[in-house]
Amino acid sequence: MATGTIEKQYVEPKITIVGAGPGDPDLISIKGVKALKTADVILYDALVDETLLSYAPQQSIKVFVGNPSGDENFSQDVVNQLMVDYALNFGHVVRLKGGDLFVFGRGYEEIAYAESYSIQATIVPGISSAISVPGLQGIPVTQRGISESLWILSGTDSNGRLSEELTTAAQSRATVIVLLGYEKLSQIVEIYQQAGKGKLPAAVIQNGSMANEKIAIGLVNTIAETAEEKQIDGTQPVLLIFGQAVALHQDFQSIRRFFDQLECVDCY
Repeated sequence: MATGTIEKQYVEPKITIVGAGPGDPDLISIKGVKALKTADVILYDALVDETLLSYAPQQSIKVFVGNPSGDENFSQDVVNQLMVDYALNFGHVVRLKGGDLFVFGRGYEEIAYAESYSIQATIVPGISSAISVPGLQGIPVTQRGISESLWILSGTDSNGRLSEELTTAAQSRATVIVLLGYEKLSQIVEIYQQAGKGKLPAAVIQNGSMANEKIAIGLVNTIAETAEEKQIDGTQPVLLIFGQAVALHQDFQSIRRFFDQLECVDCY
């Protein structure tokens, strides 16, 4: 009969929160890849390309913590607790998130929760879709003489209502990037029209940087209809862009010539 006790091997809890970028798996940072290669556990969300998991050790635990709307199994509180529990029991947890941690990524909440358990969280920034997705389309979010400031807004507030800051943003000359706002596009268009900016260039991009990317280019007055024509449905990540910088997109001049040929003053 065996005697004695089996001691549980101590693991040093460690958490690394990694921004995976806008969607294209090649846009993750080298530092992010290095973190994945040493992970014992990976918690990854719905905006992460799963090919990135191949960087992790084969024996590592991969846990999907996507965020379907209304599903309590993937609430932020649940994800926070999973992150800590896995770190305490297995060691190095990589929390892999789409985009950048601090641009509507709730990264600070996860860092604060980890530190409440005296687990230090290392931060690996990611490329934000707010800047990179327009850039990949040849739309500079700032351009000397055209747009010298940038607003990045959520389309809705924490209660799901249209963000009040959109009214102020529409009055500015800045390039305005709206995330999490496609369902409110018609209301956002009305705000710009009320500001006398129905002819302002606008764009809608779905699945930016990915193979199934869709883009609609037009003007405030027509952008909702153009997005529908391009079969942008909002079931995947969508980014809205308003501002003169959109006119630098290669397709914009042909759009403007089309309206000029119609001699339709109210079209744009």
